[in-house]
Amino acid sequence: MSYYLNSENHLDPGPVYVRENGQLHMVNLALDGVRSSLQKPRPFRLFPKGFSVELCMNREDDTAQKEKTDHFIFTYTREGNLRYSAKSLFSLVLGFISDNVDHVDSLIGFPEQIAEKLFSAAEARQKFTEPGAGLRALQKFTEAYGSLVLCSLCLRNRYLVISEKLEEIKSFRELTCLDLSCCKLGDEHELLEHLTNEALSSVTQLHLKDNCLSDAGVRKMTAPVRVMKRGLENLTLLDLSCNPDITDAGIGYLFSFRKLNCLDISGTGLKDVKAVKHKLQTHIGLVHSKVPLKEFDHSNCKTEGWADQIVLQWERVTSEAVKPRETSEPGTAAQHFYGKRARTEAPVKCHLSDAHMNSSEKLQFYKEKAPDCHGPLLKHEALSGQESKKSKKRAFEEPEKEQSNSSQSSKQKYVCLAVEDWDLLNSY
Repeated sequence: MSYYLNSENHLDPGPVYVRENGQLHMVNLALDGVRSSLQKPRPFRLFPKGFSVELCMNREDDTAQKEKTDHFIFTYTREGNLRYSAKSLFSLVLGFISDNVDHVDSLIGFPEQIAEKLFSAAEARQKFTEPGAGLRALQKFTEAYGSLVLCSLCLRNRYLVISEKLEEIKSFRELTCLDLSCCKLGDEHELLEHLTNEALSSVTQLHLKDNCLSDAGVRKMTAPVRVMKRGLENLTLLDLSCNPDITDAGIGYLFSFRKLNCLDISGTGLKDVKAVKHKLQTHIGLVHSKVPLKEFDHSNCKTEGWADQIVLQWERVTSEAVKPRETSEPGTAAQHFYGKRARTEAPVKCHLSDAHMNSSEKLQFYKEKAPDCHGPLLKHEALSGQESKKSKKRAFEEPEKEQSNSSQSSKQKYVCLAVEDWDLLNSY
């Protein structure tokens, strides 16, 4: 900073004082003006060289500053004035627990309504994305609430998510639908072994399309059901299509799934298809379907539960880490930024499996529903109800006939046995 004492260029500011060697001296402007006419004016320094001014800023830690402002809600009035109000005690406690949820001993017995708010608060703070604390926090919720955290999980063609978040995926319990199609797991994958765990005994729909499975993988998957009568004992739908290493011997291991209603073995390495069809019909009661079944539509299995956004966040993080960001044109990028054009992601497809499915015959099986013994009686009751308006005598005679027919049908029930019952009796 410099100041030139020149009376010709500036108005008379009055007496000017200068501190030199700790004393104040008044400068004579008139005398300085005469001297300035004789020689060039020298710049006058108020501060010596090397002098610096440092403003006193708030040097507190960011976390401490956040704790001070986190207790308030800041809003603006219509006049543009800043207004703040204190948060409720419930929200403050909820935020504190969500920050330290990995240190909680257990959430068993905690109300579900409050647990859902706690889960969403921890998700908003990205607690589940932390390397170590995220897994511990997720296990606290899955141990206490099971299917409420996640009841259906779709990992179709998401092998990167499986490899990066395997431990987190294994922490989910009481799943009813699991889609692992087009993930190339193989027979020795750790997740395939986890399917036989008791934590996944509630799975009713399992999709293992195009996973490089063989007879050894099917034998390993069905071993707990065949030997110990536990594991995937509640399985009703199984998709093993596009696994060419599964042969006729591997299909024989599926006979232990007594509750199986739908089976897809298209694109497998079957040699004697007729013999397989006959065995499936005699042992499990599955009939070959000539029309593609709607049950095998992959849109039916979606990620549902509290953690549905967490799975999408895992997929986004893993895809951004591997794939470079696509460069778009300036016009489309601006439209995406201002929200005029929504970003649409292309649906994920298994090209190899789809080509194999088109070239081969679809082998989809379903279980026929047992005929209802009371069907003719219901029709007879409907006819009698319509004819009762015309004649009252027939309305009184019908109940006696119905009782006789029902007694005959009850006798036939005890006489007729299904194929499953005969197999069960022969096994003893």
